[in-house]
Amino acid sequence: MSDVETLQAEIRVLSARATNMKMSLHDLAEELPINWQTIMSVAQQTSDAFKALEAARVALREAKSWAA
Repeated sequence: MSDVETLQAEIRVLSARATNMKMSLHDLAEELPINWQTIMSVAQQTSDAFKALEAARVALREAKSWAA
């Protein structure tokens, strides 16, 4: 498996994780004030998931430019 293919597979996993975290944050917001204590934790996890996804997308663009 090439670097590009590996990164594409990683992006699929990270995208699913980011989407799940986005939905968790959305669900939490809809249920407020219940579980308000978890806002910061869920928000940080969501931010981390999207940060990892963006980093993988940048790495993929770089890998594609090297492969060209």
